[in-house]
Amino acid sequence: MINVLIADDSELMRTVLRDLLARDDEIQIVAEARDGQTAVDLVKRLQPDLVIMDVLMPIMNGLDATCEIMADCPTPILILSANTDSGDNLCAFSAIRLGALDVMEKPAGLVTEAFSEIAEQLIRKVKSLCRIKVIHHFRTSKRPAAVNLITTVHPRRLLAIGASTGGPQAVLHLLRELPQHLPASVLLVQHIARGFASGFAGWLNRETPLRVQLARDGDTLLPGRVLVAPNDLHLAIVGQKVVLTETPPVHNCRPAVDVLFQSLADDGLAKDTVALLLTGMGQDGAKGLGQLRRKGALTLAQDEESSAIFGMPRVAIDQGAVSQVVSLADLPAVVKAQFEKQ
Repeated sequence: MINVLIADDSELMRTVLRDLLARDDEIQIVAEARDGQTAVDLVKRLQPDLVIMDVLMPIMNGLDATCEIMADCPTPILILSANTDSGDNLCAFSAIRLGALDVMEKPAGLVTEAFSEIAEQLIRKVKSLCRIKVIHHFRTSKRPAAVNLITTVHPRRLLAIGASTGGPQAVLHLLRELPQHLPASVLLVQHIARGFASGFAGWLNRETPLRVQLARDGDTLLPGRVLVAPNDLHLAIVGQKVVLTETPPVHNCRPAVDVLFQSLADDGLAKDTVALLLTGMGQDGAKGLGQLRRKGALTLAQDEESSAIFGMPRVAIDQGAVSQVVSLADLPAVVKAQFEKQ
């Protein structure tokens, strides 16, 4: 049985969430909180498997509650946010920075025709996140004395990143450590809830030294700029320019990491590319990563210990698509080394 705590100041929203989750017999609501402080107290006492957390609440908001929970009683947290509200959106991604695992749009009432789809999405999210073993978010990471760096004959000029569950934290950690004038273009496909890609890009732009924006059709590859795949559109590179398409999902994902990686291989850019596959469920990215490696790209995968979910990286490693497996702590140094003159 999966024990879930709901924290939301709206009685209507708590009722909606109860009704949605009641569709699965493996999930039970063990408690509800109307404010962040009550949520913190209940988590310490009941130790639920997952917390569904609103961001804007009285007494203590979801951001501060996430901070308290991750400091005192680390628990998987799913943030609910109204993706059309910029303040809600900013708090949601700030909560992810503090240890929450994922963000999802608040159900907008009980629309009969959409009820089943919303319930399915929420239940799937709850079941995947509750299995993740979270750790004290304010621990001090111990870094190895030396990092095993792969060197290249000439500096590369493209960094392609694919990530899913747990990815926002990992991506933030990496991009924060890269220089403002990185001599490479960065392309990012992050599986994220519908409506949140724009907020995700804006959050990264505020939190990192790089210029981060949603990719647009026809964009060129510029050094020091990060292009994030929009919701519901595949991001590919054709003729060294961005092409956004509504072609069918790949691995049930749109955007899909494999579409980006395969396009770089097909466009003759493999030898200029460092391709990185981060934490996430499923197998998206493994096939494209293999194609890039065979054509001369440096291909990296996040290691199991530092991954929230070691799904996508594991598949890529098992398929022989990975040049080097790297811990999250070491990724910035490994990546930076590929864009420096040897």
